[in-house]
Order: sequence, then C-alpha cells, then structure tokens
Amino acid sequence: MKQRIDTINLKNKTVIVRCDLNVPIRSGRILDDTKIIASLDTIRYLLKENCKIIILSHLGKVKTPEDKLKYSLEPIAIRMKQLLGEEIYFSKKIFDPEVSKRVSLMQPKDILMLENTRFLDIPKKLESSCDAQVSSFLASLADVFVMDAFASSHRNHASVVGITKYIPSCIGFNVLKELTNLDKYLKNPLHPFTVIMGGSKIEDKLELISAMLTKCDYLLLAGGLANSFLKTLNFNIGASLATESTITMEKLKQIMLTYRHKLMLPLDAIVGSSYDKNYTRYRRINEISDNEIICDIGIKTLEKYKTALLNSKTIFLNGTVGIYEDMRYSNGTKELLNILKKQDSIKLAGGGDAVSAVKAFNHQDNFTYLSVGGGATLEYLTKGHLIGIDSVMEASEIEVLDV
Repeated sequence: MKQRIDTINLKNKTVIVRCDLNVPIRSGRILDDTKIIASLDTIRYLLKENCKIIILSHLGKVKTPEDKLKYSLEPIAIRMKQLLGEEIYFSKKIFDPEVSKRVSLMQPKDILMLENTRFLDIPKKLESSCDAQVSSFLASLADVFVMDAFASSHRNHASVVGITKYIPSCIGFNVLKELTNLDKYLKNPLHPFTVIMGGSKIEDKLELISAMLTKCDYLLLAGGLANSFLKTLNFNIGASLATESTITMEKLKQIMLTYRHKLMLPLDAIVGSSYDKNYTRYRRINEISDNEIICDIGIKTLEKYKTALLNSKTIFLNGTVGIYEDMRYSNGTKELLNILKKQDSIKLAGGGDAVSAVKAFNHQDNFTYLSVGGGATLEYLTKGHLIGIDSVMEASEIEVLDV
C-alpha cells in the first residue's frame, strides 16, 4: 500500500507537491478551474500541518520557445490564491540557485509555486527525460514529496518520478480519491461496459485502444481517433486530422478484424472547411469532400451509439465527440450527454475535455464520478498501475521519514 499524506508526520516540514494544474486556458483566461479546486484539499491539509509548501505542475504542451508565452502558471497561481484565500508567491525560475535561496527564506505556511515544469523541456528535454540533476535539485528543496497529480502519473518525468528517488514520498488526497473511485467502479466494472473515446492523435492512444478492447464490450470512437479508422477503411475524410502512417493503418486493420463486433465508428458528421471558417454542412461519412473537416458526429451516429449505451451497466466517457466549445459543433456532445442522463447505469467521465464538457452543459450531477485523469485513467484501467504512483514509497517504509 502506498504511503498516504494523512498517515505520516508532516508537522513543520518543507513539502514539495506535484499538482495537476493543467487547466484549459485561453489568452491567459482560465476556462475551467476543476483541477485547481481538486488540489486544494491537499494544500489545506499541509497548511494545517504548518508546512512550507512548494507547488509544481505543468501546463499545456510546451514544444517551442513561443509556447512559453502561452503556458505560464502565473494565472493559475492568481486563481489558486483567490480560491484558497492565502498568499501564493510565484517564481518564474525552476532549475536555478535563486529558487534555493527563495525557499530558504520561506516561513511556515508560505506557499511558493514554481513556473511550468515543461519549460525545462526547452531546449533540452530535462523534465520529460526525467533528468537526474533536475530531479535531485527539486528534491533538495524539501523534506517530503507529495504526489498529487493523478493525471500526470503515467509520465516518467522529473517532477513526477525523479524526485521520489531522493526524498521520502507519499500520495495526496487527489490521487487517493482517484484510485479509490477507479478501483470501485472500473477495476471490475459491471457489464456490459462501454467506453466512449475522443481524441486527436491515434498513435498516442493505439496501445490503450488495443488494451481497452480486451476489457470493454463496446468502444465508441470519435474525433481524430475515429478519422484514422475511417481513413483505413478507405473513406474520404477530406482535410480532417488522421494518421499518415501506413504502419499505423495496418495495425488499425488488425484491430478492426479482431474486434469488429465491439468497435463503433461514425456514420455521419457535421463538417467545416479548410478554407472557409463560416462553412458548415451535414454529411454522411461517404459524402465528405476533399476540403471538408469532420468537426462533430451526426444524428445517425448518435442513434447507432445509443444502441450500445442503452444496454450498458457501466459507461466511461473519455473525451468529447465534437468541438463542443464551438456551438456549431456542440450538438453531438450535448445530445450524447442527454442520452447518458437517461441511463440508469454507473457513469464516469475522465480527462480534461470530457469533464469540461460535462460541466459546460450542466451534467455533472448525472455522473457517478468525474475523474481528472485522461490518459492516466485509461492506462490505469488497462495496465493496473502507473509509474508515477509505483515510484511513491510504500507504507512499510515510513521509518525513512524519521531519519
């Protein structure tokens, strides 16, 4: 059993917490603060323990220097300060001697948030390669590490796994809540078990799709994931996002041959255009032209997917079926949620987009549980473990904390 935050002595210690503050943000404005709110129980507990608190998190995909302009954690620190009612100091530096000096000046109950850990991936991938120097430096800032970023716990990163190699570690309340609920509802789900999966890049989800198909009764696909399958079946998907890899398409053929009775793909779509932002049309899947882009599922697809959902006792929503933020392409997601509302079954949603859509259309009360994890949730369901949690010390190692 992993060491828990509430079963060890943290009184007056300096604690570094890996949170998941990867919220949707546009032009510096936070669109959904669910993940920030989810981190507050752990932060409040550490304040009661009179701790000095250092917060780490990533935000967005940082692949170019320009991305740093879009994905600073500073707006997150401001929002957390509002929600928590406590001062939060912000450091634009992460892997720097100035951070050590700043930590040495902290007083009990001070909170310091460091800049986006993914900034360390430019120009070298110091975060995502789990760089030993970065890991040991971050660990040197504190006495104890609290892993509370469930949605990042499938990443072998310095701020997730690396720190645990140098200081005692435990899981926070957010991770504990996720593990408890996922084990309760999805570890041995009631069947028929249906998974609805959206997403963009099929290569990122291919292994998970294969593993999930061995566990579920139905897998309903949308978005770029569905597009790649449709392309493999020689449908013209126009300018829609899909794989270009012949190797990937060969794998998709094998998946469809093996699991054709479980896999469901769209029959129709609402499309946009690659050259006209005001263009919107309804199309059957075999009617899409070269410049059209699939942006949402249509009514025939909803009717098809409904046949699987009506028979399901457990339903897991991972992603959305359209660009729900744009009202022109929101109907598929809205109608899917209305179908789920009428289902007397265990219903869970996981991943930032799925949870944001559920909340945007006020369906949160219709779900048994909303998980903050996306890829991490799927990996936990298919593999039964996550590297970021595996690396946390076991409860039997508690004596390490007294050294």
